[in-house]
Amino acid sequence: MGKPTGFIEYTRDKNPYADPSQRVQHFEEFTLPLKVLDRQTQGARCMNCGIPFCQSEPGCPVDNLIPEWNNLVYEGRFQDAIDRLHLTNNFPEFTGRVCPAPCEGACVLGIHEPPVTIKDNERFIIDQAFEEGWVTPNTPSSRTGKTVAIIGSGPAGLAAADQLNQVGHQVTVFERHDRVGGLLMYGIPNMKLQKKVVERRVQLLRDAGVVFVTNAFVAPPADAILPPEVKTVNPKTLIEEYHAVLLAIGATKPRDLPIPGRSLKGVHFAMEFLHSNTKALADSGFAQQFTPPINAHGKNVIVIGGGDTGNDCLGTSLRHGCQSLVNFELLDQPPADRAANNPWPTWPRIFRTDYGHEEANARFGNDPRQYAILSKEFIDDGQGNLAGIRTVRIDWSKPGKKTPFSEVPGTEEVFKADLVFLAMGFLGPQQQIIDQLALHTDPRSNVQADYGQFSTNVNGVFAAGDCRRGQSLIVWAIAEGRGAAHAIDAYLMGESTLPVPGMPAVQMAGAS
Repeated sequence: MGKPTGFIEYTRDKNPYADPSQRVQHFEEFTLPLKVLDRQTQGARCMNCGIPFCQSEPGCPVDNLIPEWNNLVYEGRFQDAIDRLHLTNNFPEFTGRVCPAPCEGACVLGIHEPPVTIKDNERFIIDQAFEEGWVTPNTPSSRTGKTVAIIGSGPAGLAAADQLNQVGHQVTVFERHDRVGGLLMYGIPNMKLQKKVVERRVQLLRDAGVVFVTNAFVAPPADAILPPEVKTVNPKTLIEEYHAVLLAIGATKPRDLPIPGRSLKGVHFAMEFLHSNTKALADSGFAQQFTPPINAHGKNVIVIGGGDTGNDCLGTSLRHGCQSLVNFELLDQPPADRAANNPWPTWPRIFRTDYGHEEANARFGNDPRQYAILSKEFIDDGQGNLAGIRTVRIDWSKPGKKTPFSEVPGTEEVFKADLVFLAMGFLGPQQQIIDQLALHTDPRSNVQADYGQFSTNVNGVFAAGDCRRGQSLIVWAIAEGRGAAHAIDAYLMGESTLPVPGMPAVQMAGAS
């Protein structure tokens, strides 16, 4: 454990953010590290719980050995800490930056005090390890002669590739875009997760023997207009040429808002905005000045959706220099503290101020969020361009005839808008590959594959990540990738020694 009285003596001290008025001037990471001794103090706050709920079902999906490496941080044994961390998490530099940290929501100390800074401690361990040169390629000593094709290079695909490569299978990862990383590369802005951090890990995988094929779109939609450099790949060919195939294609179908005026110029899905912005930034060599295809400079921007993706749209719009910024949320404002139906150790559904909200407040003098608001119509400027959006306030305490809320009379309002970004979540994976392989799906259109088995109805084809469980967290994607790797290894070799999250719960599924 950490210092026996550490949680009594020391207060929680998170990694600070750079000043919001300064950080919106660039797309570099805005989180500032604590000094080493201060981070060791934070490790000392881990309190040697009888049952570490940070590792429970509501906590860490990859079963991170959190109390162990918190103690190692406190003791200054940083190389031992990264060895323990890498036992369960292939990519702590990703989760230490962008995971919402359900482990902290389940921290026992968090019942009465601010929880341990688990996420920041994790980031410190891996960043220190890279700085010291302790992170090296996991190159296998021999090869099995088995080949695996992985479709999708997001966190699930990369985790599975790393695990399968370590036991000697030859892994080839197919990515439809021009850079490896999926959501990590183009779905998360550079100021939250620098792309050089992603590329550094991808290079380690390459050095260890994983093969990446970019601009390779497996089963694109029939109406897709592909750039000339993008090649179409038939999924049935992959089944014929590889011993096993893993689908890690994510849940990329965005939820739309089919109200009048949806086709107006200026209404975009959030990922159109975020993807094109990061690609333009990367293509520029991460220059201070670059030209994004969808530019919010001088525009009145409205973001519909209050999650992480919506917040990323806020931060990106501010860095472009938008004229105004409003964030619509359909639900009521969350409470400041846990509600009675949201007890510890479940994830606390409370009011939070994220980086984009803080930046908007610094720029415009107010929180950008508008709660319990329903979008009714996009307004045309008369030339096919977006000019505004008509809304009405809603009351969740009074259900309507067809909705769980009712509209409040007399609250109709028009917001001026040149750009609207739809950030209302995702509905499932692309259907073309599912249809071509005749894969079974669940009621939510995800690929049907039982947890622990990860196998689909097609022999030798497996699924993991958001395409299997639905839109979720990066840490869950890593857990899924590790679990699928175990199942694939067992399928290929008859048994598997690969570790898998929740191993007792799934009873080493597929190993017998």
